Amino acid sequence: MKQFMDKDFLLSTPTAQELYHDFAAKVPVLDYHCHINPQEIAEDRKFENITQVWLGGDHYKWRQMRSNGVEERYITGDAPDREKFQKWAETLEKAIGNPLFHWSHLELQRYFGYTGVLNGDTAEEVWNLCNAKLQEASMSARNLILQSNVTLICTTDDPADDLKWHKMLAEDESFPVQVLPAWRPDKAMNLEKPDYGQYLETLAEAANMDIQSFEDLKAALKSRMAFFNEMGCRASDHGLEYVMYVPASDEEVEAVFQKRLNEETVTREEELKFKTAFMLFVAGEYAKMGWAMQLHYGCKRDNNTDMFEKLGPDTGYDCINNYAPSGQIADYLNALNAEGNLPKTVIYSLNPNDDEAIGTIIGCFQNSDAVGKIQQGSAWWFNDHKTGMTKQMTSLANLGLLGNFIGMLTDSRSFLSYPRHEYFRRILCEMIGNWVENGEYPKDMKMLERIVKGISYNNAVRYFGFELEMK
Repeated sequence: MKQFMDKDFLLSTPTAQELYHDFAAKVPVLDYHCHINPQEIAEDRKFENITQVWLGGDHYKWRQMRSNGVEERYITGDAPDREKFQKWAETLEKAIGNPLFHWSHLELQRYFGYTGVLNGDTAEEVWNLCNAKLQEASMSARNLILQSNVTLICTTDDPADDLKWHKMLAEDESFPVQVLPAWRPDKAMNLEKPDYGQYLETLAEAANMDIQSFEDLKAALKSRMAFFNEMGCRASDHGLEYVMYVPASDEEVEAVFQKRLNEETVTREEELKFKTAFMLFVAGEYAKMGWAMQLHYGCKRDNNTDMFEKLGPDTGYDCINNYAPSGQIADYLNALNAEGNLPKTVIYSLNPNDDEAIGTIIGCFQNSDAVGKIQQGSAWWFNDHKTGMTKQMTSLANLGLLGNFIGMLTDSRSFLSYPRHEYFRRILCEMIGNWVENGEYPKDMKMLERIVKGISYNNAVRYFGFELEMK
């Protein structure tokens, strides 16, 4: 029997072990999509206890605690941090087969030197050990990033953001990690939201202009894109509630925008026409600037109305949306391609049933503009576990070129999430190692090194055009 999460965790063959320890483990981490707060990096935040750094804002853990019957006051409420941690420890021991069990213990091993098992009985021991460790200078936000061997972080930022924390970090020569903004214009597109008018005022102020038409909106966005580009932005990100391709004339789109400005009701069809025009416009601008466009879809959000009204969004009440928008995605990319406006694009679906569809779509639009110009994004959110990652990469290997895959991202708000890259790399090496051991790929270590290091780090450096050294 193998030891619990030892140095060869998830690596069952000699080839897998060699690929991981000699190649994957030795390259840095490039986190090209996350939800880390850049202010906390700039101010080098320190954490008082393990509950703050582990349970604050982590809806992955909150969902499991609710599944264990834990009262909400111990999750998002006013219970003492020690009691919240106890409830999490009692929940974790039941999470057999869940990636949270692996992530949590990787984090305990890598950052706190704890090689035991966290459960209800050991919670006091782990609480004391972690809290003592958190008082050390090495456990501040910046030092957690440095000890995780991270070279670059892309945060998620609204077009109206002044990016002052990014500017501060860029000017701070004492911190060598690049912290770049990523453009997230969802609020500018989602005209069906009740606060859309107020948001336009905020965007107009940031762009120093009035927004009275769709042309004005596009001009304001172009102004802000130029600013983001100067600040090092190389990627956009879109959280799409619907995947839409409902083309309309300029006059139709302007009429819809004017209806919304006048606070008139916009129909679903009108909404989709506007959003299609919006997405066609921004993608064309990304192509001009050389940005990559990331599309996230397949999520049905805020399903528990009662809890949404109490806690708001991103609190653990989202689910997979079981619809297949492959036709719309293909039509959208085709429309961009026909006009020469198709940027580098990364497609993520929360529905794992979309893997094969995405794998076939991306093959329709590859060309010599970039290596792997259209990418299938890594297994996302409810899929970033052993089964989901293996399925996504196997599908990509079956239908495309796995060797050009840009690999893992944290998609996290926590400074302790970087072992997710280790988890991904171990799964990658296990999968490739099995193919080699089974005679499905030669044991040519030069070729395998290029593939493993590429997927782990180098492909993303090249794809996004970051100013980093290849490893």
